[in-house]
Amino acid sequence: MRSEINELRQALQAELTEHILPYWLRLEDTQNGGWYGQVLANETIVTTADRGAILYGRILWTFSAAYRLLKRPEYLAAATRTKDYILNHFIDPQFGGVFWQVDYKGQPVDTRKQFYALGFILYGLSEYVRITNDQHVLEQAVNLYQCIEQHAWDDTFGGYIEATLRDWSAISDYRLSNKDLNAPKSQNTHLHIIEPYTNLYRVWPDEQLRTSILRLMDVFIQHILRKDNHLGLFYEMDWKPMGNAMSCGHDIEFSWLLDEAAEVVGVNQDEVVKRVAQAAKEGLQTNGAMHGTWWEQAETVIGYFNLYQRFGDEKGLAIAYTCWKAIEIYFIDHIHGEWYEHANNQPQADKAGFWKCPYHNSRMCLEIIERCKQL
Repeated sequence: MRSEINELRQALQAELTEHILPYWLRLEDTQNGGWYGQVLANETIVTTADRGAILYGRILWTFSAAYRLLKRPEYLAAATRTKDYILNHFIDPQFGGVFWQVDYKGQPVDTRKQFYALGFILYGLSEYVRITNDQHVLEQAVNLYQCIEQHAWDDTFGGYIEATLRDWSAISDYRLSNKDLNAPKSQNTHLHIIEPYTNLYRVWPDEQLRTSILRLMDVFIQHILRKDNHLGLFYEMDWKPMGNAMSCGHDIEFSWLLDEAAEVVGVNQDEVVKRVAQAAKEGLQTNGAMHGTWWEQAETVIGYFNLYQRFGDEKGLAIAYTCWKAIEIYFIDHIHGEWYEHANNQPQADKAGFWKCPYHNSRMCLEIIERCKQL
């Protein structure tokens, strides 16, 4: 097992520093600021593509976290450029919160408030505070937390709604994308609110924030976690399920993010962590990959490595290692860098874009590098 751990750590550090992050550093828009919003499957950069808050929040988190672990100055410079762009173009100066989308010149083109996006900008800003202790950035992060609590929390049934209009008034279309149901509440948004709240608590250990994290855990356990230990996806306001769909990729991601949150606020969720990770194994394929796209693979490696690190589960380590070997074969673009969205680039999809980002695969590398040091 020790040889597999050492091989995994070395391979993932090389993947991060030689293939993933150099690819993204090439996408800096030196004319308009920030980063280009789209790269096609054939590596064509769409210089005039719109830019999404999710992509920018994830880029900020990625380079901030990479600098925190590896201390390379180019990562800090990239994080600072991204932070400046977000504060100058994505933060709504009139109503607060975050614009969903801006054009390539930084002007807002979709001003709705999607709380999933507020969460990712918060995630990136809080990680930047971890490496700089920038108090202005911390203030912006706290403001986003307060916006989510004030405008998204449902006092009647609990949990967070998906979206509002720019001025925080009601919206008719809650969807993150055309693939989603038009549901007022979703597992996905709750997952990516507990994630940044946990990170914010590391730099701002406020008691009300801790209460929010504990309350979110209860929402997951009471409303989102099904009897079969999978997470549901979409819900009515009163938590009535909308459909029976599930996602093993989200299951394993939730498993380790819940464990992380529990550790940060000082509670124990071991039973739920292990039950959900066990259920997520249903998505594993014979080639070692998790059913789904590039991001499910990254979360699988972290989630099952977490089982090994936390509970001594050697089968978890084997799953993580085998999934990484599948990633090497089926998902990494060994010629241009970065990963394909789909195995073997079939069907072809953007290499970078509104959803295709450096966050899942970079976080996989960073998590394993950091965790291996703790073993």
